[in-house]
Amino acid sequence: MRYVGSLHRGDVFEPGRTVAFTLGARRVIAGLERGVEGMRAGGRRRLRIAPHLAYRERGVPGRVPANALVLLDVELVEIRRVVGGVETGGTKVLCAIGTGADDVHRQLSIPTAEPRETLARAVDFFRASPTPVAAVGVASFGPVDLDSRSPTFGFVTTTPKPGWAHTDVAGPFRAALGVPVGFDTDVNGAALGEHRWGAAQDVDPLVYLTVGTGIGGGGIVNGRLLHGLVHPEMGHLRLPHDRAADPFPGACPYHGDCLDGLASGRALRERWGAPPETLPPDHPAWALEAEYLALGVVSVVTVLSPRRIVIGGGVMRQRELLPRVRRRVVDLLAGYVRARPIVEDIDGYIVPPALGEGAGVFGALALAHDALARHRSQASTPE
Repeated sequence: MRYVGSLHRGDVFEPGRTVAFTLGARRVIAGLERGVEGMRAGGRRRLRIAPHLAYRERGVPGRVPANALVLLDVELVEIRRVVGGVETGGTKVLCAIGTGADDVHRQLSIPTAEPRETLARAVDFFRASPTPVAAVGVASFGPVDLDSRSPTFGFVTTTPKPGWAHTDVAGPFRAALGVPVGFDTDVNGAALGEHRWGAAQDVDPLVYLTVGTGIGGGGIVNGRLLHGLVHPEMGHLRLPHDRAADPFPGACPYHGDCLDGLASGRALRERWGAPPETLPPDHPAWALEAEYLALGVVSVVTVLSPRRIVIGGGVMRQRELLPRVRRRVVDLLAGYVRARPIVEDIDGYIVPPALGEGAGVFGALALAHDALARHRSQASTPE
């Protein structure tokens, strides 16, 4: 007996591989044990699939006998391997297994404790997965060493976080899992996640700013994550600081009143004596916060000229903050930058992350895919 029907989002049955198809107007994901061998992206094929391999919550629509075969005309969009992503943060470490932001199989949140214990728990999460990961991406708080030629590549370097300075973050995953490991900053990871699946798909150049316990920034220029002497440290931009209006000396342990020192969640807490999330919308903290953030954004606009700026992080949960920042950026630019997105569509130029608080860990999945692609390219290149 045959049954011709629509394939909806399904499970992954072949270990390590997810096959994404388009079927009519739908984008679907199916786990297949055979039938896609030799297919290339854009190829078409009619497949016979046992009903237990193609189902949604209640099975393939309609009554399907147990011995039925489902006939599908499919177009292969891409084959994405299952990979792992890790975002290390100041208070928690997020881990995910999947093929991307649109296909996450498992997630775990781990409190950030001392390095050995924390990283061991993250490694165990991937070891326990029924689907082995083909690569791991790590998006880490910093500063970090991104020089692949350096003996401390993959290390956190001079972080003020107790116990984490000079910690090898990438190495434990490489040693324990034996797979390629991609490594970058948490904010570069978030930028990559938003670029691939979120609020800045195909936008280039792009800048992502996070305003949380600390402030950081990442970017994509000409399709690549922004690296150079080290990596971007946008949170440590120096700002005009009117000490008569704001006598707070700043909270950055290195620079005092840089952007991070004046506008991070840590700075808000120290200046006002209360957690930022407890301050009401009409509190004077938010006008000052918007001023400092807008000054930072203006510096980014004039130096990097990004086509879009995504601003995330816990401090941005205050609803009125982002509109205040947008208005103040326009005021501070004073008509000098006449680009249409700023003059006519500032709401579409400075945007919140579409991936929310998952931008970093989803970006880590993208780092894993990129590391796997580099590994395959190097393996196929003759010496």
